[in-house]
Amino acid sequence: MNDTAADYRARIYEEYATRFQSAPEVFDLESARRWGRAYRHYLRGWLPANRDARILDVACGGGKLLQFFIDAGYRDVQGVDVSPEQVALARQVTPNVAQADVLEYLSGQDGRFDLITGLDIVEHFRKDEVLRFLDLCFVALKPGGRLVLQTPNAESPWGTHHRYNDLTHELGFNPNALSRLLALVGFQATEAREMGPVPLGYSTPSTLRWVLWQAIRAALKVWNLAETGDRGSGVYTRIFLISGLRH
Repeated sequence: MNDTAADYRARIYEEYATRFQSAPEVFDLESARRWGRAYRHYLRGWLPANRDARILDVACGGGKLLQFFIDAGYRDVQGVDVSPEQVALARQVTPNVAQADVLEYLSGQDGRFDLITGLDIVEHFRKDEVLRFLDLCFVALKPGGRLVLQTPNAESPWGTHHRYNDLTHELGFNPNALSRLLALVGFQATEAREMGPVPLGYSTPSTLRWVLWQAIRAALKVWNLAETGDRGSGVYTRIFLISGLRH
């Protein structure tokens, strides 16, 4: 990392939770569990069946996903984040949180994890760092392990809202670009998913928004087809998830 990049990132990440996430000093368990209810839907079918599976959440932030895994019964859950404020919050969920640069932390972790998750991290890397990060994740997974990433969606009409909502965002991706990068480093069975309203089991307003979203996304498909003759990825929410397996 060059000195300029290191300087601006270090200054922002030092107070990232309070200045850029408006996070409280005390972990909000109720809010985290409410947030986690939607992720039960988003992550369906991607989580290990074995509750002793070793899980690493990179750029774990304030620990909401760590809490989600613990509530789901997973017993070997770890996190890593570069921001001291984020780490302090996440350690209120579990002490197994390291304060470190993710790229340095992943080095030497060959074949250790069954699942690696990274919500809102890949867009923070430069191009050379993205490939190094994906390579390190691939090597750190056990055979049969899974990587799950979340990132702003350049294919969404609202994608630039999140792409430029943070000065430390370096890149933007759509499902096609990120799936090809995953394949380049060796991941297979890649799958991208929308992160829109949850259809059932969350709330009545969410169900109603899901119905409305189906009409909106149908119109987006028609727009794309009319302009390009191609149906596109079909993933149009402003944020998307993508998964890849190490076989």
